[in-house]
Amino acid sequence: MAAMSSEKSILNEQLRQLPSVDQWIKSPPGHALCQAYSRDTVLEAVRAELIDQRNQVLSESHQLPSFDNEAFERCVRNRVCALHRLPLQKVINATGIILHTNLGRAPLAPAALQAIVTVAAGYTNLELNLNTGKRGSRNDHTETLLRELSGAEAAMVVNNCAAAILLVLSCIAKKRKTIISRGELIEIGGSFRMPDVIAESDSLMIEVGTSNRTTLSDYENAIDSETSILLASHPSNYRIVGFTDKPSLAELSALAHKHDCLSVLDLGSGCLADLTKVGISGEPSVADCVKSGIDLITFSGDKMLGGPQAGIIVGKRALIEKLRSSPLARAMRIDKLSLAALLATLRLYKSPHDPFTDVPVLRMLKETNDHVADRSKALIDQLGSSKGMQSEMVDSIAYMGGGSLPQYDISSKAVRVSIANRSAAAIAEQLRLGTPSIMTRVKDNALLIDLRTVQEDETKQLVNALRSCIR
Repeated sequence: MAAMSSEKSILNEQLRQLPSVDQWIKSPPGHALCQAYSRDTVLEAVRAELIDQRNQVLSESHQLPSFDNEAFERCVRNRVCALHRLPLQKVINATGIILHTNLGRAPLAPAALQAIVTVAAGYTNLELNLNTGKRGSRNDHTETLLRELSGAEAAMVVNNCAAAILLVLSCIAKKRKTIISRGELIEIGGSFRMPDVIAESDSLMIEVGTSNRTTLSDYENAIDSETSILLASHPSNYRIVGFTDKPSLAELSALAHKHDCLSVLDLGSGCLADLTKVGISGEPSVADCVKSGIDLITFSGDKMLGGPQAGIIVGKRALIEKLRSSPLARAMRIDKLSLAALLATLRLYKSPHDPFTDVPVLRMLKETNDHVADRSKALIDQLGSSKGMQSEMVDSIAYMGGGSLPQYDISSKAVRVSIANRSAAAIAEQLRLGTPSIMTRVKDNALLIDLRTVQEDETKQLVNALRSCIR
């Protein structure tokens, strides 16, 4: 009993050493922080740190720091900086997933970043025709390039691909029927499903065929006087293999025209480049789909295209003009900064540019395994023989991600890092919560860093962050 009483007395004595929030705020370091940041932010940080110190004393007989030295001030300052930091911040992607949806998908090319800065710095001719001095359309800026790159008669841009397909269905198939294969009732992500989009457009969805086989006659047998659209959805984030069948885009287009309907393709992750140049076959380009005769095609700007978030619609001019005149088009219009980035990205697909060099997404896709290995070796050399840390290069698999190329594994290399007396999960958490935040993979209690998705100028920050994990 005497021992327990003594321990309780020591505990109470330690807790009495905790300063009041107001007392520390009025101290020189507290006053200095209040001058640099808002007093409310500093108050919140001090309260949180003192609660943390109190909980540690209660749970671990923790030795309290000296509250008038730099160590406590540093703890409070770190909390203040965390509270002051913007919620949306830079992340270094070391996962090997090129189009990581949670990390904002495609990183932009330098030309696109410069275009954003230029347009954001002042006024711009967003909806002004400089030649005539009269009002223009924001679609005019990208239409010529999109027509050249896709071969379509006309084009327009909205804020994302889901908006693009919703606009098409709402304008063309409202109160009428949209026929789609059961095997193409896709979920885009985040529980966003094609049947829900069709329902929101106020079009009646007619399912035909089965999940693995839908024939041209299935479509034809379902067509009646109320049918408006034959809708195809490219399986950009999944594949059905084995005993399968479906009509070609050209066959679907011909059938639609035979019955005075329209053919529409939701391509999803549209690509403007020829992927066979990097050994990828079977993925249709936007130009290939246009040649098939499909009336309207929708695709994303921030996936395989490698630009900002945008929904792009290409196809027959009369139909594009009808979409542009819809009140929904204004609600879904793209903003000037995304438009500037998209325009700059599209230019990288034209000579003398090489998109596989100038567009980051395609450059990562094209990067050879040997080059990733060289970068991995350089990272290991920079880490050096840090005490307690071990690093080695291992084989890895990278992915396109973002609902693109679902069956295409990218052979890659990764640096496996382990630190004595620390779990890989703990290291990954510290990196994730750092500045900048670094996202990695954990496998077999080791940290994996795939440099395929790490920019060259981010390597130094990565090395510094890893070294800090030892301390």
